Amino acid sequence: MTVGVCYFPEHWSRERWETDISQMAEAGIEYVRMGEFAWRRIEPERGTFDFAWLDEAVELIGKSGMKAVLCTPTATPPKWLVDEHPDVRQREQDGTPREWGSRRFTCFNSPTYRSETERIVSVLTDRYADNPHVAGWQTDNEFGCHETVTCYCEDCGEAFSEWLADRYESVADLNDAWGTTFWSQQYDDFESIDPPKPTPAANHPSRVLAYERFSNDSVAEYNRLHAALIREANDEWFVTHNFMGGFSLDAFRLADDLDFLSWDSYPTGFVQDRQPDTPTVDELRAGNPDQVSMNHDLQRGAKGKPFWVMEQQPGDINWPPQSPQPADGAMRLWAHHAVAHGADAVVYFRWRRCRQGQEQYHAGLRRQDGSPDRGYREASTAADELFDLDSVDASVALVHDYESLWATRSQPLSPDWDYWNHLRTYYDALRARGVQVDIVSPEATLERYDAVVAPTLYLVGDELSTALTDYVDSGGCLLLGARTGEKDPYNRLHESLAPGPLTALTGAQVARHETLPDHVETRLSYDGATYEFRTWASWLAPEVGVPRGEYRTGEAAGNTAIVRNAAGDGSVTYCGCWPGDDLADALVTELLDAAGVEYTERFPDGVRVMERDGYTWALNFTSDPVTLTVPDSTGFLLGESTVDAFDTAVLDGSIRGVGLASE
Repeated sequence: MTVGVCYFPEHWSRERWETDISQMAEAGIEYVRMGEFAWRRIEPERGTFDFAWLDEAVELIGKSGMKAVLCTPTATPPKWLVDEHPDVRQREQDGTPREWGSRRFTCFNSPTYRSETERIVSVLTDRYADNPHVAGWQTDNEFGCHETVTCYCEDCGEAFSEWLADRYESVADLNDAWGTTFWSQQYDDFESIDPPKPTPAANHPSRVLAYERFSNDSVAEYNRLHAALIREANDEWFVTHNFMGGFSLDAFRLADDLDFLSWDSYPTGFVQDRQPDTPTVDELRAGNPDQVSMNHDLQRGAKGKPFWVMEQQPGDINWPPQSPQPADGAMRLWAHHAVAHGADAVVYFRWRRCRQGQEQYHAGLRRQDGSPDRGYREASTAADELFDLDSVDASVALVHDYESLWATRSQPLSPDWDYWNHLRTYYDALRARGVQVDIVSPEATLERYDAVVAPTLYLVGDELSTALTDYVDSGGCLLLGARTGEKDPYNRLHESLAPGPLTALTGAQVARHETLPDHVETRLSYDGATYEFRTWASWLAPEVGVPRGEYRTGEAAGNTAIVRNAAGDGSVTYCGCWPGDDLADALVTELLDAAGVEYTERFPDGVRVMERDGYTWALNFTSDPVTLTVPDSTGFLLGESTVDAFDTAVLDGSIRGVGLASE
């Protein structure tokens, strides 16, 4: 386990580099990431390259005992390239070009830009192929950031037609699969199928979903180009990419071409723009641990191996609505939190606050004058405390489906429907009980997991239905959530009632559904207790499934909300509504009991425990100290039984028996 930092030597005078890099080494930093936005500095004009500055920086890093992580600089091409080839720019749905002047404005399907990418990446990787100080590469930077997965230019239109032709035997098959007789939307040939542009009413949902799939495949293909060139130059380098949390880019699609996944973690920003509730004061200072760890577990689960945090928030940041100072200790806490969830490296962004450009109000480990900021001290402390570990061993999987995210986003049926937050309802319930969770795709092999939670498998075909049925038949315990099995893989309603091909497995069908705003009372009974639910309610009609929950309010009163069905050697529970926190806890603990998975007491919001490789982390994201109860045989590697505000303790032992002392 190690700590790194992102550095931009091109922003500072050469006279400062040696001081900066020696201070990194003194802080215990092992990796220095560089170069992701430096194309113009490397190639000031076409065919003329200046590597002297980067050569010198890499050499200084190596002499200081650290390793360089280099980046392909394709997120920010130079002005001369765009002036030569304006066709490389993305276009909005209405045809407006995305102009040069920031980043991430180039089209993944532009033949010109792919050629330019191959040229610059080849030159760079050949330059450093034999350099012993370069450990690996990051491809590009934050694919999809600023809503840039989709482009609507002519190159994308042509590529989309070809993509469809590769996937359907004929345009007649496509018309049949999509159901284009609606509103007279039949196509005569593949060439006539354009990207979904602005139109008075919504575009056809099957066309919209197909374009989402195509766009994500385009990113994956573009990333594959980078990865292949890097490995061709030196197959001992690692290749990764830094994803962002809560984005719609399908990380699973890129995973096969990466050695491990990375992501960029900004807890005080994400809590402001990626959750519906107003953040608490503690969340403004340290973030929401479950919101952050769900992204940790996604990056780990995509390949089933440790990941990196390639950008860790170092202090205040410039892009969310508010810019609070993180709590004292938060930057260290975030490093331990990431490692507990399977990170092998935490790389802080950035070394120094920049004096120019769009990120002047983004903190670094050191201030713009080079003096240390709080993050420097905390990163140095974390570097001293981290130690080598094996990966996380999770017995529960949470199935996350990007395609269901895209499809429900195009037809949400409620302004309050949010795929990510529905997913988090179940994830938070598992984490509050100290359960380790792998977040996996619908194509993942499930047999190794004792329990599986699938909150929103909206698109279900025969293949996925068979996989889930086989899992339950062989003894697995499965929990399904609202909107499961509503549509087929082409984004059409099944001919049968929902959950379509999962009806036999769940032992129930959906008779009706409704969405309701927050001011409407929504309650149900489950196992003799009353609970709240929100937003979505499917009225279930049990066939062989046993009713377990019943709606108590509104038009739904008296109808079944939750069923449980035994199948083969296992069982499945189907919850037709979006549960409140207490109901989610009840559903999850029943699942864990049925699967024989051990769990802790229910920890309060902001306090979490996590086990990795036989060690347990107690993580306090709140401003109040908490006192742990631990087995007598358990010792502390770090901290003690009272965990201070925004602090952590590391126990030498299993999570079993760890709890909170009552006040």
